[in-house]
Amino acid sequence: MMLRLVDSGLAHPLYTVALEEAILESCAKGLMPPTLHLYVRDRPTVSLGYFEKVEAALDLAAAMREQVFLVRRMSGGSTIYTDPGQLIFSLTVDQGAIPRPADAYALTCGVLVNALAELGVEAEHKPPNDVLVQGRKISGSAQTRKQGMLMVHGTILVDTDLDRMVRVLLPRPDKQTRTRDQITSLSHELGREVEMDRVKDALVRAFSEELEQRAVCIPVNEREKGRVKALIEEKYGREEYILQF
Repeated sequence: MMLRLVDSGLAHPLYTVALEEAILESCAKGLMPPTLHLYVRDRPTVSLGYFEKVEAALDLAAAMREQVFLVRRMSGGSTIYTDPGQLIFSLTVDQGAIPRPADAYALTCGVLVNALAELGVEAEHKPPNDVLVQGRKISGSAQTRKQGMLMVHGTILVDTDLDRMVRVLLPRPDKQTRTRDQITSLSHELGREVEMDRVKDALVRAFSEELEQRAVCIPVNEREKGRVKALIEEKYGREEYILQF
């Protein structure tokens, strides 16, 4: 079995959310095998869960001061802050392979724990979808199921601006929002800078081993590029989509 690997490198936030949907469509049509997509957003960005209300999740004045970009993703879950110091992954597979949402989180969080162990950090999965290091959050995940496919995606806080994260996101008692001292990063835990490529390599190996599938780089094709362009123009780049709730 083969796992398609797409590495978008440092990419615009709109490109990343649109490409995730384009990849899901490719997998649903049987045009591509199960796919692992890796990317780093090229600017500070707040990613709204599909059903999240902007005013309940985000300090808009702070976001404007901090020049934070805003996108709305196709998965549910909490609003998150991302920046060039985070590695983001999305895994797209047939939903029949992992029918229960809890199992999807158990798989991906287990992979993250193994990848972090390779990098020298002992972590644990806190259900449903968090990965913690000594009680501090270093990763979270979300998922969506569409067109018979499961897409589960999440982040690893490598060298994130945690202070900016706290300034921009509003406290959410209903979402168990974490305070600054309840969040950590890979560089903080190791006490040094960590190369993003090292984190990518560890994550790819961990997914490949868990899924028992060889990771093969297959770049974005012309159909997917066309869909990305259309999805940005018709959906993800439109203010009425981003601010719809």
